[in-house]
Amino acid sequence: MAKQDTTQIGIITVIGADRVGIIAALANAMAKNNINILDVNQRIMETFFVMTMAVDLTEATVGMDKIKKQLDRVAQTLSLNITIQNERIFEAIHRV
Repeated sequence: MAKQDTTQIGIITVIGADRVGIIAALANAMAKNNINILDVNQRIMETFFVMTMAVDLTEATVGMDKIKKQLDRVAQTLSLNITIQNERIFEAIHRV
């Protein structure tokens, strides 16, 4: 029998006014919770910062609810809209 992949991937999306420290704040929040950043795609669209980040939640030291609360604090501090979803949910919602 084939070994099942137990990796838990999360997709973080960030939208807001561009400013210094956005990626640093998110990277610090991930590092504090033992969450590995797998991929980052970001761009500036006029004055807006838009980013998606894939993260490995498998070895996270906290659950999804606590991660969401920490990201909410980052979002409030930096005036951003930040969401995190399980990769499977993200893919199902964005499937064309």
